[in-house]
Parts: sequence; structure tokens; C-alpha cells
Amino acid sequence: MKIILSRKGFDSSSGGFPSPIFPDGKLLSMPIPDRQSSITYTDIHWGEYNLGEIVENLTKGKITPDYFAHLDPDINEASLPRHKEWRPIFGQVGASQGHLRKQGVGTGDLFLFFGLFQNTFVDNGKFSFIPKSSPRHVIWGWLQIESIHSVDEIDRTQFEWSLYHPHFHRTPNKSNTVYFAKTMLDLPGLDRNSIGGAGIFPDFLEKLQLTSTESPLSVWKLPQWMYPRSGKSALSYHGNLERWKKHDDDVLLQTVSRGQEFVLDCIHYPEAIRWVNELFSKY
Repeated sequence: MKIILSRKGFDSSSGGFPSPIFPDGKLLSMPIPDRQSSITYTDIHWGEYNLGEIVENLTKGKITPDYFAHLDPDINEASLPRHKEWRPIFGQVGASQGHLRKQGVGTGDLFLFFGLFQNTFVDNGKFSFIPKSSPRHVIWGWLQIESIHSVDEIDRTQFEWSLYHPHFHRTPNKSNTVYFAKTMLDLPGLDRNSIGGAGIFPDFLEKLQLTSTESPLSVWKLPQWMYPRSGKSALSYHGNLERWKKHDDDVLLQTVSRGQEFVLDCIHYPEAIRWVNELFSKY
């Protein structure tokens, strides 16, 4: 099995702002703007709110509620009204999809979605970022692959439920690919009937944070077993040992800038399975 750390949601380049950690600790990954999408921020629900209100608050009106949103990955069933056959779905295209293909990502592999987050507060009924709080990279969702389909070649009559998704509203591109989720998460050591094959981590917990608290945003604090081993594949894009610094109980990684998909092969790092299981231990 492979684990893919997949960067998704708002950041300083896409959307221009972090996603929010709310005062009660809830996480919300904000989908980036997308003129080709058919979904607006107002269409998307998060608890009692719609994202139109939230995105307008956090961007101070730079992104309006009626702007179109790239809801991808779409892994929270409560976000939209659903077709009875709906299942969680994720799309990728271009160089990032090429990297996934070259890394041999396939059925049974697990995406862990991470993004840039910052703490917020409520002022006069509106959400705002806490000015002196530090943005950080946080894991916010997952999807285990059931099947993979080329958008240009898929039988759209068979998958009509998926045609709302932004990757079905792009111009033809042979690399445009969608990943459908398993019904239930299937990992060694987990009850196969206890956790869905895709979903969101609803609350911020320290174990979901990648960014080291004592370092810049791009420096991650990871388990020591993730340090590259001689003759084994490293976390993709991070094979240069100068990026890694060992400590007694962990390792610091200077991550590459703007990478989207970082792949780790569990054959070389079997400890990864226990690490992933621990992420789900309170959900």
C-alpha cells in the first residue's frame, strides 16, 4: 500500500488565505476558486452555515458567496444534496496526476489530504483570523481508492451521479483523472466496518498537525521512522537527505515548495500503517 500526502484547499497561492480552525476547534478545508466549476460557495454547506458566508468573512469580500468553487476532493457527504449513488470522489490532472501515475498509485492506496490552516475568532458575528496566530499544515481528510477513471474515457451514462464534480467540467485532457473511494476503510489493524473509505477529520488535534511548532511553516515534524533508509524509496520529492534532520523521537523535514502529491511506499516503511491507524483512533 502507498500513502499519499496530498495538498488541497486554500493557501497563500490558491485562494490567498488559509483555511479556518474555528474557536471550538472544528476544521474546515476551504475549496479553492474555480471559474470552470458549476458549484458556488453558497451551494456548499458546513454545519449550520454555507461556505458563501464563511469565505466572504475570511477573505473580507475578496471572494464573494456566488463565486464558483473547486469542491475537490469531495469527501463530506453533508456538503451538498446528494444523488442516491453518490460516493466520495477526488480528481487530479497534469503534472500532479503524472506523478501519481509514475509512483504507481492504485487501488487500495490511501490519500491523506492536508492544507494550510489558521485559528479564527468571531467578531460581531463574523469570522476573522487571529492576527498573531501562526498558519500551519494540518491533515484534514482521507480517501482510500476503490477505482480510478480517465475523465475523457469514462462511461458517463454509468456514472451520472459524478458529473457535477469540477473535473467533469474541464476541457478535454488525457491526464484528467478521478478517484472513487472505497465504501469502508480497509487497513490492517482496523475494523473494516467502523470507518468510511473517505471522510474528514472534524476537529483539530495535535496528531494531525504536520508543521513543527518551533519552525517555519514548510518544516514538518514527522515520526523518526520516516527518515529515508539506504536502498529504500523516500517520501517522493524528498530524497535529498539534506532536507531531513534526525532527533531522538522524531525527524524534521524541510518540505519542497508547492508540491501537491507526496507518496510513501509502505513496503519500505511498514511503520506507516500503525501511524495511520493512530490518526483514526479518536474518530
